[in-house]
Amino acid sequence: MPTRHDTRYENTLRMLLFFAIGFVFFDRLAINFLFPFMRGEFELTNARIGLLTSALALTWALSGFALSAYADTAGRRKPVLVGAVVVFSLCSISSGLAGSFFALLAARAMMGLAEGPVLPIGQSLMLQASSPARRGFNMGFIQASAGGLLGAVLTPMVIVPVAESHGWRFAFYCAGVPGLLIALLLARLVREPRLSAAPVSAAAPAGAAAVGWRNLLSRNTVLCTVLSCLFITWFLAIVTFSPVYLLEQRHMTPGEMGLFMTVLGLSSVIGGFAVPALSDRIGRRPTLLLFGAVASAAPLVIAYLDGAVVQLCIAIFVAYLGYGCFPIFLATVPAESVGPAYGGRAIAVVIGVGEVVGGFVSPLLIGVAADAFGPTTPFLVASGCTLLALLVMCGLRETAPRRARGAAAAAPVGEATTSA
Repeated sequence: MPTRHDTRYENTLRMLLFFAIGFVFFDRLAINFLFPFMRGEFELTNARIGLLTSALALTWALSGFALSAYADTAGRRKPVLVGAVVVFSLCSISSGLAGSFFALLAARAMMGLAEGPVLPIGQSLMLQASSPARRGFNMGFIQASAGGLLGAVLTPMVIVPVAESHGWRFAFYCAGVPGLLIALLLARLVREPRLSAAPVSAAAPAGAAAVGWRNLLSRNTVLCTVLSCLFITWFLAIVTFSPVYLLEQRHMTPGEMGLFMTVLGLSSVIGGFAVPALSDRIGRRPTLLLFGAVASAAPLVIAYLDGAVVQLCIAIFVAYLGYGCFPIFLATVPAESVGPAYGGRAIAVVIGVGEVVGGFVSPLLIGVAADAFGPTTPFLVASGCTLLALLVMCGLRETAPRRARGAAAAAPVGEATTSA
């Protein structure tokens, strides 16, 4: 007999992971809002800012894959998740203790090691706890909406005023505390799931759990990995270089910059659950194409759109809804394209390669290019990446349960089981 779905646990897990993943982004993005306050003390050129971002991304990618693979294989997702949340919270506090640029760089690299497995393990847990009709919504809510609300909205609202009144070091200390509290709740309430060999989507091979590692090189996972590289470049170019650009080039006050970045974050909160929820109804690929096009306008709003602060806030709110694409290609499509036993690893591969290329290589090169060619360079690169991403999206195979089942039923015998 099929097991009864536990809706109460699904809802509880969704909220726990919302805060766990949200505070990953809170701690990770806090430094971007503190760069203007730290610039003089650490002589932060654009290249150095890019290097700080790149170091965290590289260690994030390496630990994300290694620890997610271990957690999947050993069936120890819960202890790895709890331990990672504790360590990244302590690393955030250690950033405030840094006495030199290289000490700060080491603290950010250590934070990346701890944060890497949180997202793929969290999404793997959510995948298995979700009902099919709410899978896209759930996975978007705990990733994009959490990152938007706690990372992009709450961070400037809390970190900028604290840095102005008590200094940037104290702001780092404050950033690390919530994660320690979340770790206690995770340890108490999260269940270690039992793996099932059943596919989670009609687009996944029927024997996906047994097929193994070759599924990680399926068409969808390869294309999602390319999208990850392009969109993480887009994301980090915006969040890394926007605060300094808005203050120094657009001559906003710290309060106006904080307001602008808060509106950007509010947009990511709404897009983070609305865009994946829409993909549950109309399909993953059409949703990605629509909001990928919307995302391409966001960097251009920051760099070039003239107008009052209110007008700029309205424009960035609309354009940044494209952030809602992230959980679809980073987690939902890869996980739906393989069996649940490999879901965490598929997500870790997509995120890990994207972090190496888009998170490690790109910010460093963009920072050097910005010093050489001008402060608008990061935003031109970001917009170009999303335009390339639209071409890649055209090649994805549909995995949304409603749409994939219909496509599988219409396909010739034998074709449906190889469509991933």
